[in-house]
Order: sequence, then structure tokens, then C-alpha cells
Amino acid sequence: MTQAAEGQFRAGSLAHRVPDLGALELLLAVARLGSLGGAARELGITQPAASSRIRSMERQLGVALVDRSPRGSRLTDAGALVTDWARRVVEAAEAFDAGAQALRDRRDSRLRVAASMTIAEYLLPGWLLALRAQRPDTAVSLLAGNSTVVAERLLADEADLGFVEGLTVPTGLDSVVIAHDNLIVVTAPGHVWSRRRSPLEASELAATPLILREKGSGTRQVLDAALGGLARPLIELSSTTAVKAAVVSGAGPAVLSELAVGEELSMRRLVSVPVAGVSLARDLRAVWPTGHRPVGPARDLLSLTRG
Repeated sequence: MTQAAEGQFRAGSLAHRVPDLGALELLLAVARLGSLGGAARELGITQPAASSRIRSMERQLGVALVDRSPRGSRLTDAGALVTDWARRVVEAAEAFDAGAQALRDRRDSRLRVAASMTIAEYLLPGWLLALRAQRPDTAVSLLAGNSTVVAERLLADEADLGFVEGLTVPTGLDSVVIAHDNLIVVTAPGHVWSRRRSPLEASELAATPLILREKGSGTRQVLDAALGGLARPLIELSSTTAVKAAVVSGAGPAVLSELAVGEELSMRRLVSVPVAGVSLARDLRAVWPTGHRPVGPARDLLSLTRG
């Protein structure tokens, strides 16, 4: 090797100058077993592949490591020295792997979920039961709030995965659509709208004081955007359950997710009122901080929502 080539060789990155872990593990197996074929079998590779790897390592280091003979394989003096070094490198790699596994175990021991109300009440319970079957040792905490609160918790690193119902993805978050939903107008059976023979006009809905969720909720965002504005709320409540209870009591009409009112409609505690000239469909999304794709339990939960 010329001086120029040797200088270039030494100036390269450590990854190019030091054999990889697989080669070092092979050398250790040869030293322990005294046989290249036995080392190959132990590591699950062919003997030609093992021979090729040893030759490649010898070229990389510039020294002979193994003497091969019909009686077996014996380390050279240089090979014995390199084997001692290799043992320390492999032990350090094993410690590194154990530490990384401990970090993964700590990460996987908990999952913090933030979800807007409709998803938290009507979709997440089933997903979390399925996740528990896969990861029985993962402790899950759930924060239910509106879409604005979900975004705040994710950006403050107080949640690992979020679910929102709004029209847009909050700034600083990446997302994927996991389901679709429709909003419907509902009233108590005795309300005048329950006896209509023609659909409600969008303009009439927009002009009518409704029982609404609080500002920041995905349901209210979608409704406001679809109608181009809303009348002053009849009542403003912070949960879907509270809105339903108010409508059932006869306080007034509301617009709610069809996921939330199936039981009440089937039991005739609520009546659905058709609306003409407006679409109240919306996407339900999983969200997470930009550039931080879900991993571990969060990744598994995300896959269950799309199954």
C-alpha cells in the first residue's frame, strides 16, 4: 500500500476502517470453536459466506487473521490480538443493545392519548380494547377534550397520539384520515322540526339558535364552516353527552355526529331532521407532532384505527 493510499485509508470514517459487528462475531466464533465451518453453522450462514467475510476483514485490516487447514482453523498471532479487541467491541455493543431495549421498554410501558370528544366516547374504547389484547402491559391514559386542546397537548409533549374532528390539521401536526363521519340535526320528538315534511333549509338552520359545543370543538368548526356562520347559541356545552341530554329534555335542536346518536334515534328519544343544500360530512384524523411518526404502542394503536 502506498503512503498516499494508506493516508487516505486512515482518513476515512470509522465505519469504513473497523469491521462490522457481524464480522467480529464470526471471528469470535472461529476462536471459540476452532472451525470456520462450525462458526458458520452457529451463526446461520454458509461456510463459503463465512470464508468470504473473513477474507474481507483481513483485507480491511491489512493483516492475516486465520490460518486454514484440513484440521481446522487457527488464529494467527494478529488474529488472537484482534479477537481480544473484537470481544470488547461486541460486549460494548451488547451493553448498547440492552440499554436501547430498556429505553424501548420504558417507552412501551405507557401510551398517552388525547382525543376529541366524539372519538373518545364512541370509537376509542373499541380500539383500546384491541390494543390491550396486543399489549397487555401497556398502561394507557386518555385525555378527552376538543380539537384545540388535543393539539395543545401534543405540541406540549403531553400526549403521544391524538385524534381530532375539525376541518383542518392544527399547525405543527401531521395527520392521516382514519374514518369519516356525518353530522345530523336532531331534536326531541315533540319539537316542531320533528314533524316537518320537507327538509330543513341550510339558511334556516344557520339562523336558528342551537345547542352547541364550545368554541374549539371539531363539530362546531365543521358546522360553522358549512353554514357560513351560526346564530348565537341557545346553550353552549362542553361535551357531546351534555348536548344530547339537553336535546332529549326538549331544550332545543342540535347538530351532532351520527356516531353519537344511534341509540337515541333507534329508541325514538331523538329525531333526525334532514337538511337540504349543505354537506355536513367530515373526516376524522389521527394527529402527531410534525416529523415524529408514531412508534411503539402509538404506532400499533394507529394501525388498529385503520384496520
